[in-house]
Parts: sequence; C-alpha cells; structure tokens
Amino acid sequence: MQGLAVLLFPPVLMLFALAMEKVQNGLDRLSVGRAHVEEFLDTADETDVNNLAKDGLPAALDELRQRRNNDETGQPVIPADSDARNRAS
Repeated sequence: MQGLAVLLFPPVLMLFALAMEKVQNGLDRLSVGRAHVEEFLDTADETDVNNLAKDGLPAALDELRQRRNNDETGQPVIPADSDARNRAS
C-alpha cells in the first residue's frame, strides 16, 4: 500500500500543480492594475460607473474603451445595457 502511495503521489501532485497554474492564469487575465483603475476614474461618466457597479471593473473598462474607439472612428455608440437600447428605439 505504501509503495502504491509512493508511485501515485508525484503524478497526482503534478496534475494538481498544472490545474492550479491554469486557475492562476485565468485570474491573472481578470486582474486589473493600478493604471487601469486610474484610467477608468479619469475618463468615466455615469454610464461607466453604472457598468462598474453592475459588471465589475474589467467589463466596465472594456465598454469604456469600446465606446472611445467608436467615437474616434465615427461609428454610432450603442449603450451596453438593454434598458438604454429600449429607450433609444
């Protein structure tokens, strides 16, 4: 029994470490740095703050960047929340 434990423990430990690495990579992708927070606070308006409260900072920052890019290209800006879309129609 001890021999079986000695043989199985290293592979199980390596599989656990690989799984935790995948989890860590996912968390790193979702993390937001100080520069992102400062950028958001400098340029946010009421819609962005509502997105922040509803969806969190990564989603609100993506929405802000998308709207900013649409403003620069001259394309119409469509709000992300469904209530605003219904009011606009």
